[in-house]
Amino acid sequence: MTAPLKAIDGNADLPELMNALAGRAREAAQVLALASAEQKNKALDAIERAIRTNAAAILAANAEDVTEARAGGATAAFIDRLTLTQSRIDAMADGVATVRAIEDPIGVVTERWQRPNGMTIERVRVPLGVIAVIFESRPNVAADAGVLCLKSGNAVILRGGSDSFRSCRAIHDCLVQGLREAGLPEAAVTLVPTRDRAAVGLLLTGLGGAVDVIVPRGGKGLVSRVEAEARVPVFAHLEGVNHVYVDHAAKLEMAKSIVLNAKMRRPGVCGAAETLLVDRKGAPTLLKPLVEMLLDAGCEVRGDDSVQRTDARVKPASDEDWDTEYEAPIIAAKVVGGLDEAISHIHDHGSHHTDAIVTEDQAAAGKFLNEVDSAIVLHNASTQFADGGEFGFGAEIGIATGRFHARGPVGAEQLTSFKYRVHGTGQTRP
Repeated sequence: MTAPLKAIDGNADLPELMNALAGRAREAAQVLALASAEQKNKALDAIERAIRTNAAAILAANAEDVTEARAGGATAAFIDRLTLTQSRIDAMADGVATVRAIEDPIGVVTERWQRPNGMTIERVRVPLGVIAVIFESRPNVAADAGVLCLKSGNAVILRGGSDSFRSCRAIHDCLVQGLREAGLPEAAVTLVPTRDRAAVGLLLTGLGGAVDVIVPRGGKGLVSRVEAEARVPVFAHLEGVNHVYVDHAAKLEMAKSIVLNAKMRRPGVCGAAETLLVDRKGAPTLLKPLVEMLLDAGCEVRGDDSVQRTDARVKPASDEDWDTEYEAPIIAAKVVGGLDEAISHIHDHGSHHTDAIVTEDQAAAGKFLNEVDSAIVLHNASTQFADGGEFGFGAEIGIATGRFHARGPVGAEQLTSFKYRVHGTGQTRP
């Protein structure tokens, strides 16, 4: 049994606390790396039950966070990201069940071959180690990150935003309960027990090599800081400037359904569409219904000259609008001269996150999917499917838009590395 951590008496004790947390997480990671799939799944089963059983306590804690955020003048989009409901807690628990049901990624041999000298070489998946997840307003990230790291044999240090502090603590209690029931170290999922912003800076140092990977989940300011200051690898996306391109060969009713959902289902999530592009060839029949639909749904539309002419309520778009992640019911709209111009616009203004095409032309769809350099590209589907749960991962630890190691929704498999196992029969190298 490890000694209890010292209480925080001020900033002077914070480095000591963070180093102690990281040290215990490192020890827990060594245990988790060798834990059986059955033991990890036992913990996940207990976590799911704890989340469902303690829903009222989680909601009560969240209500306090929401009240405080509203009093502080938080935006509607921020409040939406912060707020938990019974259905969102149910979805959180369902995600845990899905993670439990997926194949354990650890120990899987992804390749095996034999050399001319008779040696057999295997590439096998192994955990990354200790992952630090720094996030802001969405408390469900605590559960998503905790269970994905557990499934993939990694320890995790969670540093939630000050606005979601109570909610994260209530969710973390459920995670710890599951670990305890399965006989796994409670430090496998560690919540930084302070709102002190200096804790983020300490995590970014890697805490003396104890932290292997950092995942930031939040606004552009947080992600920019992490990418600039982190001394360990980072899985991140800076922003979600996502596009829906409506081709001239699109069906109007499908286009309306997809565009409305992509923008208005939850405008504050990273998968929300921020720009609508409409093919000039199809604009006479497609543009006005799409624009009116958005306006009537309460979405502010900022458009180019062609879009402005469709409805007096459309506001003129500025150059900045094409590069803006609104996280609000606002969309920029533009008429483009076909598929090539749409792809060029996305290349110039997109963030390599998620982009969609609506069309019945399979050749156009294939070109879009091949040439748009984003982590997620969709044909005839909403950008709001940019979510690990919707990909069958149960949850996600984030959306990675870089090109190294992981890209797109980061699930359990993406939280692994690999090593080579070599089997010989006494071979020596000449």
